[in-house]
Amino acid sequence: MYKIKTYNQISVKGLEKFSREKYEVGSDIAHPDAILLRSHKLHGDPLPESVLAVARAGAGVNNVPVEELSQKGIVVFNTPGANANAVKELVLAGLLLGSRGILRGVGYLSTLHDMTDAAELHKLLEDQKKNFAGNELYGKTLGIIGLGAIGSLVADMALALGMKVVGFDPALSIEAAWRLSSQVQKAENMYALLARCDYVSLHVPALPVTKHMINAEALNQAKKGMVLLNFARETIVDPNAIVEALNQGKLKNYVCDFPEPVFYGREDVLALPHIGASTAEAEENCAIMGADQLIEYLENGNIKNSVNFPDVAMARCEGPRIIFSNENVSGVLGQVLSVLADNKVNVLDMMNKSRGNLAYNILDVEQMDNGHVVDAIKQIKHVMAVRLIK
Repeated sequence: MYKIKTYNQISVKGLEKFSREKYEVGSDIAHPDAILLRSHKLHGDPLPESVLAVARAGAGVNNVPVEELSQKGIVVFNTPGANANAVKELVLAGLLLGSRGILRGVGYLSTLHDMTDAAELHKLLEDQKKNFAGNELYGKTLGIIGLGAIGSLVADMALALGMKVVGFDPALSIEAAWRLSSQVQKAENMYALLARCDYVSLHVPALPVTKHMINAEALNQAKKGMVLLNFARETIVDPNAIVEALNQGKLKNYVCDFPEPVFYGREDVLALPHIGASTAEAEENCAIMGADQLIEYLENGNIKNSVNFPDVAMARCEGPRIIFSNENVSGVLGQVLSVLADNKVNVLDMMNKSRGNLAYNILDVEQMDNGHVVDAIKQIKHVMAVRLIK
């Protein structure tokens, strides 16, 4: 029986994916085979040696020590796209709130609660509504930096609203490119995009290369009066540069999901309390996807949506399956095959893939009588983890 340890409150629909016949699931399991979490920070937590995989029910994995786990051969999963629709809809709200005087109008009305004469109230509002005028989205140009699962949905939404869409993503995958509408214009670089757009929405991950990518230099290239939206990660913008651009009128408004102390008291900043994926549907989708990925890995050794290992999937043959991870150096697979040959273990099918410094292997074999074969593979230099799935 496999054991799954959970952190945070995981959606019941996700937990229901683990059958009672094969899985024990709970928050107090001492020696889990896998961990399923949301926002709990694993950094610094002592990790049991029994752990084979960690699944983050969400896209970002900054709360998981990926590098440390990689060195132990532990697969780390995330759930890209599971919360994409929730974020897309909040981007729409951000576009509208950043364009119209909606919040200022609501705030103004809250000061008029002592008015009891309806006719007098209506007359006052007719006179004051000019102070809350804004702009329509139709015909405006939206720039999207990052055209993955969320960015492509935002692009479709904006096109449906009658906006022009310009996109930039230097790491655009073939799969993402196929999803993208042909109506999305391609910018040659980020600066070119910033210079021509009325609105810009950020959808890139938090990586060392994206830290403060929106800084003073980038904002100096922006079209005057641009509205910037950040529902991706807080680290991709320099908050002090945002404030300076707002003070200079380079930015009209900044709408984000990541409050910062320097934003307090500013009417031109709308900061939400990190609620981009906070919908019941998104939490269910993330939990279900994370559970499915753990089940497929534990039962079959297949990997999908890992942030540290390559995607690998192979149909099962009859008989046991050996999976192992290793440092991506030459000769390791050959040594493993020699061990199998020396023990007269016939390989029925196999797959080997690498990602950066890591490699992952699946070998379907005929029945093995020698129980020490897996132990022998573990002793091979550069092998990080080995498992036999019967």
